[in-house]
Amino acid sequence: MEVYRAMYDAKQQAKNAAIATVVKVFGSSYRREGAKMFIDETGNSIGLISGGCLESDVIEIAKQVIEQRKPMTKFYNMDEDLVWGLGLGCPGKVEVYIEPI
Repeated sequence: MEVYRAMYDAKQQAKNAAIATVVKVFGSSYRREGAKMFIDETGNSIGLISGGCLESDVIEIAKQVIEQRKPMTKFYNMDEDLVWGLGLGCPGKVEVYIEPI
């Protein structure tokens, strides 16, 4: 509900923002299809689309989406052995759709 409140508030205040939505999951993932995250033009976010593995990258992409006013789909291959060599526990593959609102 917090994500939807943030969307409503951004619209009421005429602020630029984006929504990131998990659209497809292959294998294991902390969140499933439909998980959403709100990102405003300053990079503040509400909600999670993973267990913390994707959020920082999605925020940076969302800033571009907001600036260019063009949606983008990003595919993440989060093989547990390859995630920055840290074994963060974020296996699986995740497709995220990021759209301006």
